[in-house]
Amino acid sequence: METRRIDPVNCSVARALSVVGERWSLLIVREALDGARRFGEFQSRLGIARNLLATRLETLVTAGVMRRAPYQDPGDRQRFAYELTEQGRALRPTLVALLEWGDAYLADPQGPSVIVRHRPADDAGSCDEPVKVVLECAAGHRHLAPEDVCRTPGPGARFVESS
Repeated sequence: METRRIDPVNCSVARALSVVGERWSLLIVREALDGARRFGEFQSRLGIARNLLATRLETLVTAGVMRRAPYQDPGDRQRFAYELTEQGRALRPTLVALLEWGDAYLADPQGPSVIVRHRPADDAGSCDEPVKVVLECAAGHRHLAPEDVCRTPGPGARFVESS
């Protein structure tokens, strides 16, 4: 009996991984979210080889995750800083989710090395409590368990026949 299933090649997860699926890419985004902007900052924070960093930054810029912003220190040539775009800043929940998973299954026995905390943009009324990623449906049901979530065909779904 043949059944239709969603084509795994036509997948937003696969597309996202083509941009940020390489280890260094998400670490660069993490550092940018923490304020790194210059090539040397990324290199010293991450300990990454210059050629690899240049390649990863180019991939992130080409994909629209980051943009180059020119700057020039007095007496020096023009250089470029790297700033996250809206698309890049939108990766924060992904990084928080990865951090939560890593803390739950891979942290040192002493506990996590970093805790993400709530700090509103203006710092007024900051509660300083830990932040967590929560699955929520469009109807407002929150804290969905992994087994309460399934994939269904979307408007862009393509199908393959399987036996």
